Amino acid sequence: MTSDARTGVWLVGARGSVATTAVAGCAAVTAGLHPPTGMVTETAPFAAAALPPLTSLVFGGHDTADCPLPKRAEALTAAGVLPPGLAAAVTAELEAADARIRPGGPLPGDTRTEDELVAALAADLTDFRVGLDLERVVVVNVASTEPASGGVGLPPSSLYAAAALRTGCPYVNFTPSTGLRHPRLAPALQASGLPYAGRDGKTGQTLLRSVLAPMFRERALTVRAWSGSNLLGGGDGAALADPAAAAAKNAGKERVLDDILGPDVEGQVHIDDVPALGEWKTAWDHVAFDGFLGSRMILQTIWQGCDSALAAPLVLDLARLTAKAHARGLTGPLEDLAFYFKDPDGTPPASLAEQYTRLVAFAMRLGEDER
Repeated sequence: MTSDARTGVWLVGARGSVATTAVAGCAAVTAGLHPPTGMVTETAPFAAAALPPLTSLVFGGHDTADCPLPKRAEALTAAGVLPPGLAAAVTAELEAADARIRPGGPLPGDTRTEDELVAALAADLTDFRVGLDLERVVVVNVASTEPASGGVGLPPSSLYAAAALRTGCPYVNFTPSTGLRHPRLAPALQASGLPYAGRDGKTGQTLLRSVLAPMFRERALTVRAWSGSNLLGGGDGAALADPAAAAAKNAGKERVLDDILGPDVEGQVHIDDVPALGEWKTAWDHVAFDGFLGSRMILQTIWQGCDSALAAPLVLDLARLTAKAHARGLTGPLEDLAFYFKDPDGTPPASLAEQYTRLVAFAMRLGEDER
């Protein structure tokens, strides 16, 4: 990776809240307007990894929405996601990224076949890479959650993933949607020799669970039940009002408890769409556990946060780490990036502390050729 190389970050769902916050945030950090809060790759343990600098990232993407990024940033400012004045300060960067966003698909009434759709999406990726002379392009899915895949047809997330494979682009699935995990993509994925990571970014409730569950296990406290509720608005709230989409989301949330505590813990996760909350969400957990001599105790937690602001720095981290893995010739699932996901590829540990240790070691390996 040469010092003047530029890395493309192609966002699926490029006009959504997470994508807009990532593009605006990257511009703000590189301009010195805000510190890189929440970006793990900007902390000291990652200094030797020689990741692509934030200044080298070039953004584009696909979306079926047509609201320009500057307007979307204004809406996020009104919602309290972006600080006042930031959207105006980075308008040029938002406009440049918006000019590189292409219509996604399938669109309403779209008559193209799957192969025609994949070919069109792949052509956009190639035009982006070649037209801007980018060394590589990382495709990151940050679109709204789609219902769990059924039938033989490829869902939209898998069409975008197939386009990434066809154009030799490493792929990150920050959503619980199917993406590369559709069985029809398995042969192409295996033959691609590409690194990939996913799925479903770990930003709030599951992040907390991956810290607390090991505490109970390591202190030999028996967890009897762990139930949770999520209240959220915005695009995610609307998408997850669909029971099939919510089921896809909850599967990843529940995996961390199964992996750490086993399958016998009672309780479920519920998701409610509350439009009045806008871009904000509240997650509540109720944990019933036994102590010495069977004494019954309870832990309750409340997490209130802005999902876009929590997710955007992780998207930037993942784009940089995956780009460097590609530059190093790594292939297959990047299990060491499990730190970022609810439902990671492979069989990595579920404890956040163990995942962080592996992530730091991975970053050190990425930088070995630079020292």
